[in-house]
This record gives sequence, structure tokens and C-alpha cells, in this order.
Amino acid sequence: MKTNYRWLVVVFGLSLIGALNVRAGETYRFLKEIPVGGDGGWDYLSVDETARRLYVTHTTKIVVIDLDKETVVGEIADTLGVHGFAVAPELGRGFSSNGKENKASIVDLKTLQTIAKVDTGESPDAILYEPGRQEVYTFNGRGQSATVFEAKTGKIVATVPLSGKPEFAVADPMAACVYVNIEDKNEIAVIETKTHTVVTSRPIAPGEEATGMAFDAAHHRLFIGCHNKLMLMMDGYFCWGFTSPIGKVITSVPIGAGVDANAFDSGTQLAFASCGDGTVTIAHEDSPEKLTVVQTLVTERGARTMALDSTTHKIYLASAKTEPAPAGQRPKIIAGSFKILVYGLAQ
Repeated sequence: MKTNYRWLVVVFGLSLIGALNVRAGETYRFLKEIPVGGDGGWDYLSVDETARRLYVTHTTKIVVIDLDKETVVGEIADTLGVHGFAVAPELGRGFSSNGKENKASIVDLKTLQTIAKVDTGESPDAILYEPGRQEVYTFNGRGQSATVFEAKTGKIVATVPLSGKPEFAVADPMAACVYVNIEDKNEIAVIETKTHTVVTSRPIAPGEEATGMAFDAAHHRLFIGCHNKLMLMMDGYFCWGFTSPIGKVITSVPIGAGVDANAFDSGTQLAFASCGDGTVTIAHEDSPEKLTVVQTLVTERGARTMALDSTTHKIYLASAKTEPAPAGQRPKIIAGSFKILVYGLAQ
């Protein structure tokens, strides 16, 4: 077949211009609020791009938002002390980590009804669906372990002991691994999905107390939010037997205080760190060895958890109005003020 080189040059040029625009001209700005209401606190947000839904954990339930209409369309009840919600679109199921009852709910995504509950370790926090083996991992804070069960049946297949308190995790089906932050040990543990064992761990210095984590699958890079106000870019080749710099921190950028979530957009090559001080640090992955801060987005104080819709490139953060509190105490959330903040790219 004859190759049209002129066309290839044009396509490449347009792609390059698009990439440069993200860095040079486009920034994130506030778009709207989605009112949610209700009482109590919140934790992780998660996006199902297939079904165009945003799932927002909220004390004893999960609020379901239509991503295209940006309105509340339902809720999943009976999730006491819920922290996270993971989805398996190909199975039509979702899974919640119910921290106050030491269980995970298995949910029908069409009806939003609970199918079953699975016993976990103590205080399940983050939850992850691993598509390679179609298994679910709950990361149990006080239990210092991960409970693994089959997504289809709910059958527990393993309990993985961990060296400390697990925080957030991502799956790498290509490497057949799950990476998890061990917050109080300042390290990343690597779980082999075939054997359900920790095969290695790596220090995250100069980072400390890692919370959020995101993954660039194309370049095998982890983005890790740390409480000493750093976002790390870390080499993700932990399990493949490569030589140095396997599992090394490649670079870092400064972020705000109180980070709790990270995201990575493969379409724009932007990495995000959402912080409780009311900022989101946005950095561009210039190359697999270079990360450059391109924007510090001002949000609202306490808006520390975040989800990314990579289809529209919008980010969603949970927030609420609060009343002042005495020193050393958490601010009191004003009843009915819970909401989702929406931010997107603008020229």
C-alpha cells in the first residue's frame, strides 16, 4: 500500500500541537457544583466511564451521579462506614468497602441493589477490582492486610498480610501485580496476583506517608501523593526482572498539604494531586523521566478526594461547608451542604 507521508506529517504535527496546548495554553477552571445534600463525611470517588457514572461514598451510602447530565440519579444503601467503591463494568457489578462492619458489598450496577456481602479484615478502606483475574482486593487498615475475593462469586481466595497500614492501590494486569501504599512504613508493597503474595517492596524516599496513587500504564509510571507535600513519579517495573532503576523514585514535584488522591490522564499526560488545603497540583509528564508542574488549581478547603473522567478530562472533588472548630478538632460539617465540585480544561 502506498504511504501518504505528507498526511503522516500533518497528523503528527496536529498531535504535537494538541499536546503543547495542554501545557502552554489550557488550564483547569471551575465549571459547576453538583448538589448532593445529606449528612456526614465522605471518602473516595470513582468513575465508571463505560456507564457514564460517578460513585461518591457518603457515610452509609454511595451516591450515584450521571456524568453526562451531572445530576444525582440514585444511591446504593446499607454500606456502613463506606470508604471506596470499585466497578467491574464487564460483570455489571460494583464493590464497596464498608469500614465500620468489616465487610464488602457486592452490588448490581443496573438495580443498585446489594447482591451479597463478603467478610474482610478489620477496617477495609481502599478497594480495587483487578481485571486480569477478575478479583477484588480490599485493603484493611487496622487489619494490615488485603482480602481477595472472586468478583463473580464473592468467594474469598486469599488474605495477604502486609507490613503496615495499607492506603491506596492500583492494578497492573500486564505485570500481573497490584501496587499498594504502606502509609506508615513509607514504602510500596507489590502483590503478585497469581500467588496473592507480596513479592517485593520499595522505599519511597524522599516521600513520606503516601496516600493517593495513580498509574500511567503506557510508560509504567506510578504517581504517589505524600504527606510531606510531594508527588512522586516512580518506576513501576517491580516484577519483571529488569535491572536498575526498577522500583525507583525518578523525580518529584511539590504539592499542597493534606493530599488524599491522585489521578493520571493518559490523553493529556497530566497527573493530579488533590489536597485538603484546597488545592489540586497538576503536573505534566514531559517524558518518563520528567514531571513539570503546570498549574496549582484552587478548589475548596477539605476537598481532598477526587476522580477523573478521562473521556471529558474533567475532575470531580467532594466538598461541604463547615463550621469552625476548636484547635485540634475537625471542623463540623454543616448538614445538607455536601456537594461535588466540577473542574475542566479551558483555553
